[in-house]
Amino acid sequence: MIAMQLSTPRPIASRPLARVELPPPAPRQGELVLRVVACGVCRTDLQLCEGDLKARRLPIVPGHQIVGVVNAVGEGVTGWSVGDRAGMAWLASTDGRCARCLEGRENLCAEARFTGWDRDGGYAGEVAVDARFALRLPAAFDDLAAAPLLCGGVIGYRSLKISGARPGQRLGLYGFGASALLALQIARSWGCRVFVATRSEAERARALELGAEWAGGYHDAPPEPLDAAVTFAPAGEVVICALAALERGGTVAVNAIHLDGVPAFSYDLLWWERSVRSVASFTRDDARELLDLAARIPIRTTFDVFPLADANEALARLKDGRINGAAVLCP
Repeated sequence: MIAMQLSTPRPIASRPLARVELPPPAPRQGELVLRVVACGVCRTDLQLCEGDLKARRLPIVPGHQIVGVVNAVGEGVTGWSVGDRAGMAWLASTDGRCARCLEGRENLCAEARFTGWDRDGGYAGEVAVDARFALRLPAAFDDLAAAPLLCGGVIGYRSLKISGARPGQRLGLYGFGASALLALQIARSWGCRVFVATRSEAERARALELGAEWAGGYHDAPPEPLDAAVTFAPAGEVVICALAALERGGTVAVNAIHLDGVPAFSYDLLWWERSVRSVASFTRDDARELLDLAARIPIRTTFDVFPLADANEALARLKDGRINGAAVLCP
C-alpha cells in the first residue's frame, strides 16, 4: 500500500514526508484494519513533521483523523464486521487499569498511545487500530465531512468543557482555525455569547458570519470581560492575551499539545481566582458525545481536499494559513 512516511523531522518546505510502499497491515488480536477513505490534516501533524513535537517513533506514518471501512477483523473483536464504517482519532489505546482510567480520565493515562505518534496513522491506504478505540460515525456526515470532527471537533468540545463555559456566558476563542470554527458552533448551540480573537481579517469575517458577537486581534480587548476562554493558537503570548481579557473567577483552557513558551506575566492577571488549564487529548466519551452533538446541531465542517501524495503541500498550506477550514487527504 502507499503511505506518506516521516523519517527525519525538518521544515515542511523541505517536504519531510516521503511516499513509500508498505505492506498492508494484518490485524493482531483485538484490532481492526481500516481501508482509509479520508484522513484529516492537523496542526499536530505539522508540529511532528517539523520537530516541534518530539517524535516518539521513527519512521512513522502521521494522521489521526481517520475515516475508513473495516477491511479485516482481528481475533477477539466483537461488535465490528467487515464493511462497517469506522473512525479513529488521536487516542489510540490506554492501559485501562490505572487510577486515571478507572476514574474516567483515560486521556491522562501514563501508558496512553496515540495515533500517528506512537503507532502508524492514516496518511496511508490502510491502518490497523485498536478496536476498543474505534468510533461509530453518524450517518449525518459523509466521509470527508466527518474527518475534521475526529480531532478538531472533539478537542474543541473538551476544551469548552474544561473552560467551564455555560449558556449565556461570554466565551473568548483565541485563534480561529479548524478546531475553533467547530467550537464556535457548539458554543452557539449552548447559548454562549462568543468573542473571537485572531490575526486574520478573513477569519474574523468568517467568525462573525457564524454568529460571533465580536471579532478582533489577539491584543484587542473584547467589549466585555470574558467568563471563559479557549486558546487555539500554538503561541504562549496568546494565552496571556486571553488571561488579560478574563473576568474574575474565569478559566482559560489551552488547546495545544505544543506551545512556543509562555512569557512572564504579572500575577495580577491570575489574581481573583482566575485559572489557566491545559487540555490533554480527550476521552472516548468525549468523542462519542461530540459526534452525537455534531449530528444534532448539526455542525457544518468546511475543508479543502488533497490527494494523499500531496500531504506535504496540505501541511505547508496549513502552516501558511491557506486552508479553508480543515484539510482532508484522500488515498
